[in-house]
Amino acid sequence: MLELKNISFSVPSEGGDIDIIRNLSLTLDAGKFIVVTGPNGSGKSTLAKLIVGIERLTAGNILFDGVDITDWSITDRARAGIGFAFQQPVKFKGLGVIDLLRISSGRRLSMHEACDYLAEVGLCAKDYINREVNGSLSGGELKRIEIATILARKTKLSIFDEPEAGIDLWSFQNLIRIFEKMRREIRNSTIIIISHQERLISIADEIVVIRDGAVKHHGAGKEILPRIVGTRSMSGMCDRLKGDD
Repeated sequence: MLELKNISFSVPSEGGDIDIIRNLSLTLDAGKFIVVTGPNGSGKSTLAKLIVGIERLTAGNILFDGVDITDWSITDRARAGIGFAFQQPVKFKGLGVIDLLRISSGRRLSMHEACDYLAEVGLCAKDYINREVNGSLSGGELKRIEIATILARKTKLSIFDEPEAGIDLWSFQNLIRIFEKMRREIRNSTIIIISHQERLISIADEIVVIRDGAVKHHGAGKEILPRIVGTRSMSGMCDRLKGDD
């Protein structure tokens, strides 16, 4: 379980502090596939970074499985089972895919085990297992490899920050299939996806709508989705998110 208790985050500016997250409280149970959505600039990605420890709270507390992790480092949170996938996956020149999977798992995976993780994200293992994690891979390939590393880690909480960013339609369709599979097989772990893509929002167990740094709506996907999706277009949905009362 993840509990955010009255958390706030602000950044200094010449005219005074700017509030990004404002006294936000949220409880997310284990075993759920959750999508956090909202208009651009609403604080979604900042919220993700606060949970994993990239940014530090201005006020409030974060509890994970009942333990207060507010002052924990990124490393300590990762060791506790919190994983994070960036909008733009990190490239590692000179590091092979097999090495990255072994580092992520914390043990020396066999070649067969590593190939199984690649197969789970729709990659032909023999074509990728010995590739370098560098610029020769497409955005979609890098994102699927990053998901494979999270699967290898067996995280309790996995957060994906706008996984659709910077990839083509074909790669996005593959990502949808991967997330649908993860949702079907989820047990006691929790998956949080930061996104405003309707295809991803539509498969969520729960939807959290963030606006102006606060929770506007939170509930079952089938209850929240009709409130925010009034059109097939992205711009139309963003307009609904901005103006929904």
